[in-house]
Amino acid sequence: MALPVLSSSAVKFRRVLAHFPQELSLAFAYGSGVFRQAGAAAEHGEMIKYGVISTDTLIDDLFHWKTLYVAGRLQKPVKILTQNENSKLQAALVSNLKSAVTAAFLMLPESFSEEDLYMQIAGLSYSGDFRMIIGEDRSKVQNIVKPNIPHFQKLYSTILQDCPQVVYKHHLGRLEIDKSPEGQFAQLMALPKNLQQKITSLVNPPGKNRDVEEILLQVAHDPDCGFVVHQGISGIVRSSSIVQSAKTILTAVWCWGINPRWGDGTHSAHSWLTLSLHPWVRLAKQKTESAAIS
Repeated sequence: MALPVLSSSAVKFRRVLAHFPQELSLAFAYGSGVFRQAGAAAEHGEMIKYGVISTDTLIDDLFHWKTLYVAGRLQKPVKILTQNENSKLQAALVSNLKSAVTAAFLMLPESFSEEDLYMQIAGLSYSGDFRMIIGEDRSKVQNIVKPNIPHFQKLYSTILQDCPQVVYKHHLGRLEIDKSPEGQFAQLMALPKNLQQKITSLVNPPGKNRDVEEILLQVAHDPDCGFVVHQGISGIVRSSSIVQSAKTILTAVWCWGINPRWGDGTHSAHSWLTLSLHPWVRLAKQKTESAAIS
């Protein structure tokens, strides 16, 4: 079923689409605020994926892990092709990496290897994703990390060296972390806001009104602290993955019904506009930035 687009939104969509080659088709990832292209071929015949996201939405996910959709991808080594000067965006990118390290620390034992750390970090955005059970390669995280250890080291070495709660034995590839309740409480307090809220909703009994700091202090003393953090992250990812999968299926079915040439990459980008579902559609007023993410 094709749903109409508000005229004000349609104008903004056409402005975005005007910057892309006509043969590309776009699908909107509703759960994350990202426009995704699926199925279009690159210049030399290679399959590519890309997204367009507003700067505000990107920064929000990096700081607060609202969906972990883009933040999760940027916790892994990526090649930035071009980037505008934006101090808030730069701070958000660094904050996202620090948050990934902190969350991983809470789920790891007192002593672990660098590879263990990077496996934990790379797996954050797949925690709770039902597609890892029914569709995705279960060794996906390992396949990401093992060939790219040097790139992960380049991305995270400065953060690890500057972190007061970890002993980083770079020459041995080992780390030791403070697992005391005090240490874990400091880490919990440093987590992104949305993850803190997920954790508190898991622990706080219904009807009992306690502040976040009190609840996180309780979690810090819990032997299952790491499991609670994992459950919080899974809750964020699960919601986003279900919404995006549902919208992807809807998009694919609709596009096939409108144009049977789905497989040849020649279907109209203009007709895609009629699938947009307001109010999930939110284009920021300020200039959008595009990022190529492999």
